[in-house]
Amino acid sequence: MSWKLGVGLLLGLAIGFGCRWLGIPVPAPPVLVGASLVVAMTSGYLLADNFIAAHPARHRHDCGGPSGDTKEPRT
Repeated sequence: MSWKLGVGLLLGLAIGFGCRWLGIPVPAPPVLVGASLVVAMTSGYLLADNFIAAHPARHRHDCGGPSGDTKEPRT
């Protein structure tokens, strides 16, 4: 477990504890279904990021740069 994950979990617990103690509405869904939705969206985002990083673009050479020109000569 990385230290960033640990710090993030501790910060989340501290924010939740502080919100409950001070009576401030929590900035997240207070029900398990809502919290599960947030976890599912985060998991999907991370899975898609890993999938995209593992599969480079196959048609990158067809894409134009800022000028719109491609590396392939035009006929």
